[in-house]
Amino acid sequence: MHRTRWMAVLGMAVFLAPVGTPFSLAQEPARPAPPAPSAPQTSPAPPEKSSKQKYSHANDFLIEGTVFNDKGLSFAGVQLRIRRGGEKKFRWETTTASRGDFAVRVPQGSEYEMVVHAKGFADQTRTVDAKTGGNEERMVFRMEPVAGGKK
Repeated sequence: MHRTRWMAVLGMAVFLAPVGTPFSLAQEPARPAPPAPSAPQTSPAPPEKSSKQKYSHANDFLIEGTVFNDKGLSFAGVQLRIRRGGEKKFRWETTTASRGDFAVRVPQGSEYEMVVHAKGFADQTRTVDAKTGGNEERMVFRMEPVAGGKK
C-alpha cells in the first residue's frame, strides 16, 4: 500500500517538474540590463542659467550658546531673535532646547544684534561681530527676573 502511494507521489513530481520550472523563473524579478557604454562627449553641456544661485552654508558664522535662569539651571523655551546691526526687522528666530542650548547660522561679514527674551525675565541684548576672525562665537546668558514681575 505504501509503495503505491510513493509511486503516485513520484509520478506527480516527475509530471510537475518540467511545468514548475517556467513558473518559478517567471516569479523572480527581472534583472535590469547593464547600461550601454555611452560615447564620450566632445563638449560639456552648457550650465543651466537660473536667476537664483544656490546658497552654500560653508562660510556661515555659527552663534551658539546656553541660557540659564537666575538659579543657574538650564532654561528651556527661551526666545532668541537675531537681526543685522542697524536693521529693525529680525531675520532669524529660535528657541532654546530642553538643556537651554541654541545654535543659529548667519552669513559672515556683518555685525548682528541678538535679543534673548523670556516671560518674567529682563530681555538681554548682545552684539555679535561676524566680520573678522573665526567662524563661530559661543555665548552664555544668565536671565535676571524682572523686579516685581511674576516668573
